[in-house]
Amino acid sequence: MKNPVLGLLSFLLDKILFFLKPKPNCISVADTNGNMYETSLFKRGDLLEVPRTLFVHFGIYLGNNQVAHLIPDILPVLTCKKTYVEKVVTNKRLIGGVLAKIASVRVDNVQDFAYGAIILLNSMDQHVKKTPLSNEEVAQRAEKLVGTTSYSLLWDNCEHFVTYCRYGTAVSLQTDKFCEIVKKIIRDQRSVVISAALGLALTLCVGVGPFTTLPSFLFTFTLWMAS
Repeated sequence: MKNPVLGLLSFLLDKILFFLKPKPNCISVADTNGNMYETSLFKRGDLLEVPRTLFVHFGIYLGNNQVAHLIPDILPVLTCKKTYVEKVVTNKRLIGGVLAKIASVRVDNVQDFAYGAIILLNSMDQHVKKTPLSNEEVAQRAEKLVGTTSYSLLWDNCEHFVTYCRYGTAVSLQTDKFCEIVKKIIRDQRSVVISAALGLALTLCVGVGPFTTLPSFLFTFTLWMAS
């Protein structure tokens, strides 16, 4: 039986190497500066995917080089100045939004949305069993949701946003795959042995104490009861 821990490591490695491999159905026509995309190939209502290192970012093309996408962002809560908020979301703003569970459905140009990465066009249609709505309805759904919204890394992310707009049902294939791997790890008793060994090693290195021994024991015990 395949070790689920190795499965999780393989999953993370696949994400890291994802955009190093050539992709089918990929549209990524850039100039020498890497900031120009062939938007004539996109139609209003198309679902755009941008592979990142550990995840895939999603958006809905609205036409005229504009993309609606849900992205974690802490700044709209801290200021009402549109000149600040409308700037491209930085990593600090993004991480703050993830921790605070706050995001925005915002409209950016294709270049800012892609952030130099390749763009996949409607490739999710191959994996979602539901038939896409009409392109105009998809775009209108996305436009109605523009603004500040709640956020959850697993249960309410950019993939849920685009699947709701395009298919009428909010789903996240990334979340489903990750949760399936985690469930396999929890159910596999070998994970108990590994966590116990790591906890013992940590205790021997750092010393016996409530901040080392107790968490290691509770984590191992939880895995044992769930397996």
